[in-house]
Amino acid sequence: MLATDLNTIDLIPAFPGLEIAFPLTSAEGTAAIGTVWINLAPGGEVPVHTDSAEELLVVIEGEVEATVDGETGSLSERQVAIVPPLAPHALRNVSDRPARILGVFTSSTVVSVFDGEVFVLGAPMPLRMPLATA
Repeated sequence: MLATDLNTIDLIPAFPGLEIAFPLTSAEGTAAIGTVWINLAPGGEVPVHTDSAEELLVVIEGEVEATVDGETGSLSERQVAIVPPLAPHALRNVSDRPARILGVFTSSTVVSVFDGEVFVLGAPMPLRMPLATA
């Protein structure tokens, strides 16, 4: 059984107010699913980006404002949202306490593109590189 404890995983500072981890991906042996654990401080945000795979966002704790393909709404504990592949999306913690979100992707390897940077979920270590321009 491939399993992990979200209470004890090491988080990586990614952007101000945002820590992330990739607990289950192809790097750990998954065949068709990838995960991201998102920890947002009050006011913290996941900047606008796109992912190559569809994503299910599950709010475990707190309240976030989610923007998906130009539509904005609030999500609280135990609420979920679907992000279509390649749809621009972002999250922002609108509460005064931490927010924790589990993202589940429909692929074990995911390419995420932020403004000027590419991340590859499922690489042996989360791969982060500048976006090449022509």
